[in-house]
Amino acid sequence: MATNKEYKIPLLPLRGLMVFPTMVLHLDVGRDKSIQALEQAMLEDQLVLLTTQKEVGIDDPTEDDLFDWGTLTKVKQMLKLPNGTLRVLVEGLERAKIEELIEEETHWEARIVTYPDLEDKDTEDEALMRTLLEYFHTYTKLSKKTSIETYHTVSDIAEPGRLADIITSHLPLKMKDKQNILEITDVKERLQQTISYVNNEKEVLQLEKKIGMRVKRSMERTQKEYYLREQMKAIQKELGEKEGKLGEVDELKQKMEKAKMPEHVEKTFLKELDRYEKIPTSSAESAVIRNYLEWLLSLPWSISTEDQLNIIRAEAILHEDHYGLEKVKERVLEYLAVQQLTQSLKGPILCLAGPPGVGKTSLAKSIAKSLGRNFVRISLGGVRDESEIRGHRKTYVGAMPGRIIQGMKKAGTINPVFLLDEIDKMSNDFRGDPSAALLEVLDPEQNSNFSDHYIEEAYDLSNVMFVATANNLATIPGPLRDRMEIITIAGYTELEKLHIAKDHLLPKQARDHGLTKGTLQMRDDAILSLIRHYTREAGVRSLERQIASICRKAAKIIVSGEKKRIVVTEKAIVEFLGKHIFRYGQMEEEDQVGVATGLAYTTVGGDTLSIEVSISPGKGKLILTGKLGDVMKESAQAAFSYIRSRAAELNIDPDFNEKNDIHIHVPEGAVPKDGPSAGITMATALISALTGKPVRRNVGMTGEITLRGRVLPIGGLKEKSLSAHRAGLTKVILPKDNEKDLEDIPESIREQLTFVLVSQLDEVLQHALAGENS
Repeated sequence: MATNKEYKIPLLPLRGLMVFPTMVLHLDVGRDKSIQALEQAMLEDQLVLLTTQKEVGIDDPTEDDLFDWGTLTKVKQMLKLPNGTLRVLVEGLERAKIEELIEEETHWEARIVTYPDLEDKDTEDEALMRTLLEYFHTYTKLSKKTSIETYHTVSDIAEPGRLADIITSHLPLKMKDKQNILEITDVKERLQQTISYVNNEKEVLQLEKKIGMRVKRSMERTQKEYYLREQMKAIQKELGEKEGKLGEVDELKQKMEKAKMPEHVEKTFLKELDRYEKIPTSSAESAVIRNYLEWLLSLPWSISTEDQLNIIRAEAILHEDHYGLEKVKERVLEYLAVQQLTQSLKGPILCLAGPPGVGKTSLAKSIAKSLGRNFVRISLGGVRDESEIRGHRKTYVGAMPGRIIQGMKKAGTINPVFLLDEIDKMSNDFRGDPSAALLEVLDPEQNSNFSDHYIEEAYDLSNVMFVATANNLATIPGPLRDRMEIITIAGYTELEKLHIAKDHLLPKQARDHGLTKGTLQMRDDAILSLIRHYTREAGVRSLERQIASICRKAAKIIVSGEKKRIVVTEKAIVEFLGKHIFRYGQMEEEDQVGVATGLAYTTVGGDTLSIEVSISPGKGKLILTGKLGDVMKESAQAAFSYIRSRAAELNIDPDFNEKNDIHIHVPEGAVPKDGPSAGITMATALISALTGKPVRRNVGMTGEITLRGRVLPIGGLKEKSLSAHRAGLTKVILPKDNEKDLEDIPESIREQLTFVLVSQLDEVLQHALAGENS
């Protein structure tokens, strides 16, 4: 039975190396202390203790830098090399523990105790040895560093402890794990620990093999794809298809880089491009994806025009292109001024509301021109499908983006002037409400992330200046109307139409028809006749058509050689266009009983309205004719009730309603009429008919009446005043609350009309009835 022995022998520290008992190997020794320790060992019994340093990088280790356990070793051979180092052949004898470490002048000495392995072996040892060898055999099959010959060598070892040591020396373990095996003196425990290490290394190698196979398959697949692509390129080249789909993909990538898309859009683009590359060209989905990619590329993501923030220039352009419309021009100039100061104003959303032909669309073009921005227009008339605004889902056949995204593509920049024409003519059905879809577009707080169903990526509309046009604000839903700044363009006065015709329409039509100032002239009285007798509109569209008609007839006369120069007079207008088409309200020739002149507002501007009252014996019926609306009928009832309540004060028979039938008629019975502003006119005509006092022929009036005789304010004062001036009236009776609206009336009209502001019907009668104090 082996026993422990004590020795005092030189110590040789090792770096990154460990020697187990029974191992024989060569060492190169170069440190001075290590050489001295070897020379001292050779002088004595050739025994030396080999122990491993804890840290490899330390050149002069201390006691704390060395492990407490090492191997008692015998130096078998020593050879001095030319470079001064010693090459020694050592044989491990027994594991040993350092009891005391003594530092001599030239080297380390150690007092040690050896722990030899027990020589007897039982059945458990045999079982552990077989398990260890089996695991090690599997390990050698998986490992590239340990050959199968190593297994055959160690399989012949009969000693359990030696088997564990030798196998441990062949494992790629950390130094502390090998040191752990060296410090285990119990053979069974050492075998079990070695089995654990071998099994762990075996599992690591198996995992490495799986990972390696996976990487290899991936590499093979990549190489295969590369090979197939190269083959495809070669085939396409031979067929004359240039680069085919692969070249197309590269081209799309280059376009994407130039488009400067946001990061989230770029990710989506690359994802779809990868799908497109993998799908065969013959597949229907390939065309769908390609179309989607083209849309992403064609949209402006970062391209913008620089605003020309020059107010003087912008004002000159607006005045040059449009006569009048001062409020709209002022609003555009305000926007420019604020943007020049802040350099960061979100695009406003304007709504130009007014009758057809007043220049709403052309004004939007002028706004774009004054700003130096691109202009794009979409018509919303008849749109009743939400997808027209938001686009269709890509899953639908024939899907495409909505009109907003289509308009941005057409504009080519992220900051155009975007005209939403005829916004009041949208409708809705079972396919959704397009006006609700426009809420996001026209909300400055939301439109920076507009979502189109086809594009599916957020698109920034915050830099767009939206301009909408509408004829009738009443048909625009409240939430949508709330998001827009309404600017009303009521229409043009006769004077404004005259200037527009002379400065814009006539030169344009003459140019279009090959005429010049030398060949065609049109006098002011002829243009006024056109305006009054051949057109009835708030705008100038019909006027332009009539001027075009005159230009055509003039061109025919000149080409036929009848005349070389044509001057169009008021008399010549009848020759060119025939008899007058329209008549406008004219002042009565004399004061009449039961006839009052009211002022009306229509969609084509203002007009005068004669209200006639006839009294005849009867049973008190009130008859209303002239195709009157409900509101107008109620105004007549209110006037009638007021007169009954004030009959005595007005010198009217209190029982007039029981003895007479009263017939109120408004001429032009085929034309529908409605609105509350005829209230005081009906009351004045009634009182005139009942008292026999005539109504002054030069007086026009407008205002709503209450049962107590109060006169309430009305709208459309500018247009009504123009119609009064045109009819030759000299005095206009208005509600007192409309005093603020007098500023809207052109100064030339205000100078020729006398405006009387009233709050009670009594005041109306004083100015309207002949014989009353006025």
